[in-house]
Amino acid sequence: MPQATTAARIHIAVQPKIIYPGTPVALLSTCNPDGSANLAPMSSFWILGWSMVLGLGRSGQTSANLVRTGECVINLPGPDLWQAVERLAPLTGRNPPPPHVEAYGGRFRRDKFRAAGLTPTLSESVAPPRVAECDLQLEARVVAQSSLAHEADCAAVEVRILRVHASPAILVADRRHIDPTRWHPLLYKFRRYHGLGPELGRSFREGR
Repeated sequence: MPQATTAARIHIAVQPKIIYPGTPVALLSTCNPDGSANLAPMSSFWILGWSMVLGLGRSGQTSANLVRTGECVINLPGPDLWQAVERLAPLTGRNPPPPHVEAYGGRFRRDKFRAAGLTPTLSESVAPPRVAECDLQLEARVVAQSSLAHEADCAAVEVRILRVHASPAILVADRRHIDPTRWHPLLYKFRRYHGLGPELGRSFREGR
């Protein structure tokens, strides 16, 4: 068995409060029962082809909306929107807020687009609006849901992406493909916001 030769190869068993080694941020828009739009930040998802799996808490308004309507838009913000994302972070569309939300200081807000300073724009294949300020917007429909074995209040929700909207600013010259040198996601690493560079700011929940 190879032997470690430098201090850099020494590891220590740790128990972080949360395991987010570096994931993109998404803003998930859904429709409330009264037809208004709900908007919630999330950073647990992965994509394969045109299928996407969302990791969501079951007690939130977003999950309730997805169960009822089966539709959403996954809006992907860039680093310039981290403060808008953070303005959304303590807000919930549930009234009264779930106990775990109240426990970390969360509060109800009906118009979350306004609270975040973001602009809703009509979607083409689903009812929830897109976020105009996000350079990438994915309209999607729910196709399956499953429980997580060790996270009782969480679910894995599989959606099928129906339509992709992209800002011309992040496209290659033929406007058919996304230019990865122009598209820069907002990243969430251990409750801190980053772009593809230095730290931008910290989540209000970092020390909780």
